[in-house]
Parts: sequence; C-alpha cells; structure tokens
Amino acid sequence: MLDLKRQYKAIHQELVDAVAHVLETQQFILGEPVAAFERAAAAELGVAHAVGCSSGTDALWLALAAAGIGPGMAVITTPFSFFASVSSILRAGATPVLADIEPTTFNLDPIAVETALDAPGRAAVRAILPVHLYGQPADWHGFSRLREEYDLKLIEDAAQAWGAEWQGVKAGALGDAAAFSFYPTKNLSAAGDAGMVTTHSDELAERARMLRQHGMRHRYHHDELGWNTRMDGFQGAILSVKLKYVAGWNDARRTVAERYHAMFRAAGLAEAGPYPAKGIVLPHEVPGSRHVWHQYVIRTPRRDELREFLASRSIGSEIYYPVPLHLQQALKSLGYAEGSFPEAERAAQEVLALPIFAELREDEQQTVVHAIAEFLS
Repeated sequence: MLDLKRQYKAIHQELVDAVAHVLETQQFILGEPVAAFERAAAAELGVAHAVGCSSGTDALWLALAAAGIGPGMAVITTPFSFFASVSSILRAGATPVLADIEPTTFNLDPIAVETALDAPGRAAVRAILPVHLYGQPADWHGFSRLREEYDLKLIEDAAQAWGAEWQGVKAGALGDAAAFSFYPTKNLSAAGDAGMVTTHSDELAERARMLRQHGMRHRYHHDELGWNTRMDGFQGAILSVKLKYVAGWNDARRTVAERYHAMFRAAGLAEAGPYPAKGIVLPHEVPGSRHVWHQYVIRTPRRDELREFLASRSIGSEIYYPVPLHLQQALKSLGYAEGSFPEAERAAQEVLALPIFAELREDEQQTVVHAIAEFLS
C-alpha cells in the first residue's frame, strides 16, 4: 500500500540534519522548529494562522473548541469517515448529527445535510464538519450556501487533504477553521503523530494556541480547561523539510491516479457507476476541484473476495471504512440503526483502496491491474 522508505531515501540527509538541529538547540516542545513550520504552512495554504498540535484528532477538537462549539450544540458530519470525525465532536461536549454521503465522491452530501438541518426535534446545530475524504474537497459551494442560510460555522476535516483545492482555494483555507493530520501515512507526513489547525480568524487562532497548552495564555495561569496537545520540535522540523516537497509528491500522485484510470479503462474493467455491477467503478474527481489522491479507492461488488485474492499475490489493499460510524459499538448512544444511511452503508461494503504513493512505479501499477483483471475474468 505504501513504501515510506522510498521517500526517506530521497531526503534522508535533510531529515537527519533537521532532527540533529532540534537535539542541539534542545527545543523539544513547540519552540522555533514548530513556529517555523507554522509560518511556512500558513503561507502555503493562504491562511492567516496555522497552529501546530500533537495529532489530527486533537486538531479536530481544537478547531471545534476554539470556534466555540460545546455543550448544548450539535454538529453535522458524515457517517463515512475515520472515528475522530465524530469523537472530536463528543469530546467538545457537542452532539454529533449524521447525514448521508454522495455515492460518487463519498463526501458528505449537502442535500442530506439540509434535510438534517430542517428535521424537527434536533439539538441546535451550530456547525457542519465536512470531511475532504481520500484527498478530494467536499462540495464547498453547497456547504457555503448552508452556512449563510442557517448561520453556521464550517469546520473542515482536512486530515487527508493537504494541497487539495476547491475552485483554486486550498483545503484548510475554505472554512472558519480546518484540521489537518500529519500521521505518517498522509501526503504530508511526520515521523509520528502531529496535526494542525488553520484559520483566517485571529480570535480563533489565539484560542487554539491557548487551549493546546492547558488553557494558558500566561505560564501557570489557566483561563480555561484546555489540554496538553502541543506539537514537538522534532515533528515541526521534519514537516518543514517535507513541506518543500509535498507539492511535487502530490503531482506525482495525480500522475499515478491518471495511469490507474487509463490502465483500468484499457483493460475494459471500468464501469460508469456510481455503483458497480460486475467490474469496478473508478474514483471520480469533481470538476473545479483538485484531488490530491491520498487514497485511490475503487468500488467493486465482491470486495472482500478481491482483497483476499490481491493479498495472495502480495498486493496490499485497505478498506476505508468497513463499518460506518453510526454502526460502531462505541457510538450506539447516537441512536442510529442499520439502514439510516444507505449510501454510507453500501460504500462500506464496496470500497477498496489500492496502492498509491508518489514513488509507485508504472510496472507495479500494471501488476495491480493485471491481478484485478484476472480476478474478474
């Protein structure tokens, strides 16, 4: 699925030097290594502020809490995402409300969100948390309309979408705030856990910085109940190095995705969709957006059998995600049942992520496509 050693081999000396500088300066928590990355990241995304923290999960919580989301409020998000998209809402003290996804992009559907907003008896919805799933921006035109009509906050879950764009605007610069993950598998990756909140708002950024340090604006004076969610200096230094290369890596991922498209079509395996019949439905890039292909996810009706077949030929694959959030044991208290979100439930039965990373070779892709063709023959 992913070979990080190929990336490391190309830039290993820069990374070693960056880590050595942190050891020499002893700036292990925040400090200039993190501040330098924050400045560079903000400039790259076109936002006023970037606030480094300890993980993408903490970034989601920080973004919500800094935006004033808390008890007595509800946030609408997707049932088809990583667990943190919902758990961060609960951690902020708010109530998650789920709405179904679009079948072609797997992203939260603005039409379904509007239906949820108009449903009677809901807690007061104060924000929408769309996820830019697999590296493709959610329909920001639709969500911006809802923000204006319903007076809501828009918080981006951009964990998988560094460098993605909607109508020329970078993910992370679209909403009131955004959360990024730099988990080692991400397009822009740390050497461990790390995350970031981005925003145009001076007030929101100041609150995020305060909340990431136990609610302190001044040392040992705690204004609110915050948390220890600071980025360490090693991750800041490593991310500063990788930030210089990530645009090129994203371009390479786009080339890999385009090769997959061409190979599958040439092999006669691609179906129009949005749902598969006997073959596979290829991932779809929305016109006007820029997909960064964190994952290359196909739909296929015999997904589990295909995955076993690929594994027998030493080809990696992964399922993102096999169980929608509303059916997770830990989230039973949300009150949803099987059948509540049919698009998310069907996607969970059909999606399969194939190997994709910047250094993936054409011959390796051919091996993947030939194996799938053999399985489907």
